[in-house]
Amino acid sequence: MKKLLFITLMMVLSLGAFAQNAAQARKVLDRTAALVGRKGGASANFSIYSSKIGKTSGSIAIKGSMFYAHTPKAIVWNNGKTQWTLMKKTNEVNVTTPTEAQRMRMNPYAFITMYKQGFKMGMTKKGANYVIHLTATNHKRSVSEMYLTVNARTYQPTIVKMREGSTWSTITISNFKAKNLPTSMFTFRAKDFPKAEVIDLR
Repeated sequence: MKKLLFITLMMVLSLGAFAQNAAQARKVLDRTAALVGRKGGASANFSIYSSKIGKTSGSIAIKGSMFYAHTPKAIVWNNGKTQWTLMKKTNEVNVTTPTEAQRMRMNPYAFITMYKQGFKMGMTKKGANYVIHLTATNHKRSVSEMYLTVNARTYQPTIVKMREGSTWSTITISNFKAKNLPTSMFTFRAKDFPKAEVIDLR
């Protein structure tokens, strides 16, 4: 009987500790999301590596769920729903409605809205950083698992590691700057690229 009570007590304490840890992780992400998702906008540099797409780097401007990314091979505009990708080599613009994983590959800050629903989370402290582990509760989500490294002093995210199927992608973020950005910069304007061929893939 004593052994059963001890096991029950340990389970209750473990569940309580897990819930507290999850709550702390959410608080950190809430602060990070408020910083990154500021109303006026922000910019940063990033590099991404995965076995599926190789390695690339570039710059990004964000405003809420919208983003504009510039890499050596492409320019991407996303107005929160529609995405336009200009491939510099072919001068083609692909118009798509991207998945979570596709948005994450071009916008490392997409997690600022993703984590709020459909993920279990936990957190550890490593040196000067928080490392938050998110696991999707719905296995049909294109991003099934994420690790977010957040600076414990500034609450700026520095590394986003995500799993899509069996493939891991690692995004490193630097030079974060808060700045006011015009909403117009997140929508592709055909008149600025009159020779580009627009291909609607939606």
